[in-house]
Amino acid sequence: MARHPVQVIAVTGGKGGVGKSNISVNLAIALAEMGRRVVVLDADLGLANIDILLGISSNKTIENVLQGECNLREVMVKGPAGIRIVPASSGTQKLSQLNAMEHAGLIQAFSDIGDDLDVLIVDTAAGISDSVMSFVRAAQEVLVVVTDEPTSITDAYAQIKLLNRDYGVFRFRMVANMVRTPQEGQALFQKLTKVTDRFLEVAMQYVGAIPMDDAVRRAVQRQKAVVDVYPRSKASTAFRALAKKVDAWPLPSTPRGHLEFFVDRLLQEVEA
Repeated sequence: MARHPVQVIAVTGGKGGVGKSNISVNLAIALAEMGRRVVVLDADLGLANIDILLGISSNKTIENVLQGECNLREVMVKGPAGIRIVPASSGTQKLSQLNAMEHAGLIQAFSDIGDDLDVLIVDTAAGISDSVMSFVRAAQEVLVVVTDEPTSITDAYAQIKLLNRDYGVFRFRMVANMVRTPQEGQALFQKLTKVTDRFLEVAMQYVGAIPMDDAVRRAVQRQKAVVDVYPRSKASTAFRALAKKVDAWPLPSTPRGHLEFFVDRLLQEVEA
C-alpha cells in the first residue's frame, strides 16, 4: 500500500446528467499537468462512460480484476497528460450490484499501485445506491456537482442528507457546472446551503464553477477532454483553476497513506 499520502476524491451528484464524468476527467488532466500522478476510477459500475468520453478502448475492465483474471495494472489505460483510467464495464448488471466484500476487493486491488499514485479520482454513479454510498463515504474528499436545475439541487441535498445522517460524512465541497455567469454559481451554492444550514450539521464549501461553454460540447463530440483539445477555452481555464484549489486541499495525516484508510473503511462495512 502507499507509503505516502494519497488524495482520494469522490466526484458525485444526486442527479444524472450534471457532468460528473466530464469534471472527473478534466480535473484529472489539469492535476496531471501540474505534475500529479492521477488515476481515475470509473465507479459507475455497469454504466461506464469514461472510456467513451476519451475515445479509449480497453480489452479488460474492472470485471476482469474482480474475477481474478488480471491485476489492476493490466486493466489501466493511459489518457491525456499521462492520467491512468480504470475502466468499468457497460451494461453489466452484476457490477452495478456489488456487495460490500466485492467493493472492498475492488479497492484492495489498488494496493499494488499505491506508491505510484498521488490522486485517486472516483467518478461515481448518480443517486444514492449502495454502490455510490460505499465509494463516497470512504473517500477523503467529496466533490458534489450541481447544475441550475431544481432536480439537481433537490437530489444533491438528498444525497448529502443521507451521507450525513446515516454515515456521518460531515464535509462536502460543491462545484457548480454549466453556469452562465460566476454569480449563477454562487447563487446555486446559496440555494443548497440554505437548506443544508437549516436541517443538517454539515460543512459546505464552494470551490468554483465551470461555465457553459460550447467548447465542451465540441470536445465531447470528438471524444476528447476540453482541457486537452481546447486549452484556451473558458471551461479549460475554469478546470485549471479548480485543479489549483484541489491541489491545495490538505493531504491525509495518517502515516499509512489515505489509500489504505480508503480500503479499511470499505472493509469495516463487511465486518459490520
